[in-house]
Amino acid sequence: MEVIYAITNFIFIENEPEKADIILIPGCSRPELMEVASDLWHKGYAPLLLPSGKYSVKTGAFPGAKTKKDKYPGPYETECDFMIDIAIKCGVSPKGLLREDASTYTKENAFFSKKIIDEHGLKVDKALICCKSFHARRALMYYKWAFPETDLKIIPVDTDDVNKDNWYKTEYGIERVMGELMRCGSQLKDAIPTYYNSLD
Repeated sequence: MEVIYAITNFIFIENEPEKADIILIPGCSRPELMEVASDLWHKGYAPLLLPSGKYSVKTGAFPGAKTKKDKYPGPYETECDFMIDIAIKCGVSPKGLLREDASTYTKENAFFSKKIIDEHGLKVDKALICCKSFHARRALMYYKWAFPETDLKIIPVDTDDVNKDNWYKTEYGIERVMGELMRCGSQLKDAIPTYYNSLD
């Protein structure tokens, strides 16, 4: 079990919510991410939500909600449109919403979100990231690459019946988590100098 524990501790990250300047939500077709982010907004953890995403580069179109389709029937052109509709339905004020609707994968989610923040002249010392729990490490690595000066806290959301306690018990869970493990290495090797320089 040592190997499973090591992989679990690396992939699945969880922080307690803290007061922050903004809540960042990577592109997703699961409404639970924005529902959690909206709840954090209502509780006063941050004044702004920034959902990110056009659609997956793999699909070329947004397929609609993967769960709760009766509540969020759409149609939606982008992941960002989908998440903003969820936020509005959850009672978030439009004034509390920014939007990034051009990105098609996680790296773009992070860097395009940073561009939106810079265009609005916002100073972000601390941010919360609401992401799928098995996506937490890769999301953190990309957002830390884009936001090297920002204190980032991960607020994970369990989706797809995959969590830190059961991922290794199903073929689907193993595929998702081990896929994330491989992508953390293959996709983020170029970020290492940024991480290193941030230690200075």
